[in-house]
Amino acid sequence: MNFTKNLRTNVRTLLAAPLDAAPVQTTINGPVDQWLGAVVIALMGFGLVMVYSSSEIFATVTRHDPQYFLLKQLGYTIAALGIIAIVSKIDYHRLYKLTYPVLFSVIAMLIATIAGLGHRGGGAARWLHLGIINVQPAEVAKLALIIWLAYSLAKKADRVKSFTVGFLPHLLVAGFLMLLCLKQPDFGSAVVLLLLTFTLLFMAGAKIGYIMGAILTGAGFAVLAVRYSPYRLARYVAWADMEKHRQDLAYQPFQSVMSFGSGGVHGVGLGRGLQTLYLPEAHTDFVSAIVGEELGFIGIAALSLVYVVLCARGIRAALSAPDDFGSYLAFGISTLFALQTLVNLSVALAILPTKGLTLPFVSYGGSSLLVNAAAVGILLNITRQISVPRRVAEQRAGEDATPAAASEMLGAVD
Repeated sequence: MNFTKNLRTNVRTLLAAPLDAAPVQTTINGPVDQWLGAVVIALMGFGLVMVYSSSEIFATVTRHDPQYFLLKQLGYTIAALGIIAIVSKIDYHRLYKLTYPVLFSVIAMLIATIAGLGHRGGGAARWLHLGIINVQPAEVAKLALIIWLAYSLAKKADRVKSFTVGFLPHLLVAGFLMLLCLKQPDFGSAVVLLLLTFTLLFMAGAKIGYIMGAILTGAGFAVLAVRYSPYRLARYVAWADMEKHRQDLAYQPFQSVMSFGSGGVHGVGLGRGLQTLYLPEAHTDFVSAIVGEELGFIGIAALSLVYVVLCARGIRAALSAPDDFGSYLAFGISTLFALQTLVNLSVALAILPTKGLTLPFVSYGGSSLLVNAAAVGILLNITRQISVPRRVAEQRAGEDATPAAASEMLGAVD
């Protein structure tokens, strides 16, 4: 609770009034967080290298083109860079009015996938075919939920400790999105949505008792979802005894662990891994296993450190955001990256049962990469926003002779 109180004190110090009150504060455009941008670009570049290394043989056998997945990922990466460049220049406060349109659009897409309009793969209907790309609504739902939670928690700042106003509505919306994900089925995304909700509620200062009660209830439902779902139960049993099921349901996690083991400390060398012959579709959810084999423990440790830097810069943006809305957005996005990284690496190391979660910016896939790019663009825009008293902004703008600079300095937030 002390951490939450300190966080809210720091945020409130930057604010002279609540979000919707008279603007005695304004914002000016500062420099973008170059460390954050550099880390994301480095991860996407590294992802291109690893996608090619892990998919070359698979692409040759299935597509008769060793560069098939590389070229597709390159196209996604170029599009992602464009999204980051555009979104980072759009004032994140514009999302305030787009919150419900985005949320309802995502709900419509999730319903469409489970109503028979979704593209099936791996026994689940998780994709919608839109033009040249298959969109995974569950990925968009994560960002949409963060935006809605940031909007709602900022608006209800003074009533967040209330169960009926500050806690229950957020849990109901998250629960509805989780239910739609489970119907696809997508258990991993449902868990991420729940953890995102609890994290932001905790940051907002919701009562710990409510959160703990909801966690215990959610854990109970998770046990039931596994116990009474034949394929989930079989997957759990196989994960619990991988040696016995190494040739059937546990084949993929077993081969993934073998990849890490064969890599040792230094790895076998980039492009020299042999597990790409045995690990199915290693360029997607299990790309970290190929990193472990080819670059070894050092490579995995370095990659993990890069993700720590990414999340740390996101938290820094949250603490320096000019308002509650920006703080919750930045915390939510940082938490999303952290959760997906932790779950992906844990699954690849067989610490957790198999989940369909990608490694952010590294795994192959356009839907995940483009959504993460939009999230980073929002995060970068938050880092540009510097809150100052309006009189200071006016004084600084008046000292500059150029109208463009004055306009930029006086860019008040709606």
